[in-house]
Amino acid sequence: MKQWTVSDVMTTDVVAVLADTPYRKVVDLLAERRVSAVPVVDDFDHVVGVVSEADLLRKVEFAGEDNEPRIFESRWRRSARTKAHGATAGALMTAPAITILPTTTVAAAAKLMDADRVKRLPVIDEHGRLIGIVSRSDLLKTYLRRDTDIRNDIVEDVLQGALWVDPIAVEVDVADGVVTLCGNVDRHTTAAIAVRLTAGVPGVVSVVDQLTWEFDDIAVNESGFYRSHPFSASTRQPQ
Repeated sequence: MKQWTVSDVMTTDVVAVLADTPYRKVVDLLAERRVSAVPVVDDFDHVVGVVSEADLLRKVEFAGEDNEPRIFESRWRRSARTKAHGATAGALMTAPAITILPTTTVAAAAKLMDADRVKRLPVIDEHGRLIGIVSRSDLLKTYLRRDTDIRNDIVEDVLQGALWVDPIAVEVDVADGVVTLCGNVDRHTTAAIAVRLTAGVPGVVSVVDQLTWEFDDIAVNESGFYRSHPFSASTRQPQ
């Protein structure tokens, strides 16, 4: 079953600046491209940092103040003050940059953004060169998929491909990303796996489970039937 990766949703028309790009040019570029941050690259397109609106606003925040350290000033405050007096992207940027590979799954990218509290990630190739950028809004593109496309993936990849279930036996309805599975399958575990795999299909918001089954193998296993059965290996006496 196909999982969406960063390469499926990232923006490839990405703009970047060099470390010696002047402050004013960075401001103009953000306004022109209507973005809130740009990667900073070296001469070989390797990402060395990211400069954002927050970095640029340090100059506004500390306007008129000198760069002398203050007693009991926090490390963060001291760093912000230093950035405020920077004149180039290299002096203003946040480094090292948190980057991501295009083969990373959308789910893993979302977790990385949340863990590091960033809104976007530069995408690099295997040589560390910038090839795109992925933002939080890009990750939401999976939920813009058409219901018909989602349904086709569930029928072909989950029911037929993974579980070998006759699609006639299970009715799949999709409305605004909410999937309803209704029908009868052979085992309880088959139904449980169908629901779990369906939930992982790109674009699925939630799954309504209305499946029934012929044999409840989960209940049998939990009851310890096989452990107590006279022909079970666990009860067989040594010769």
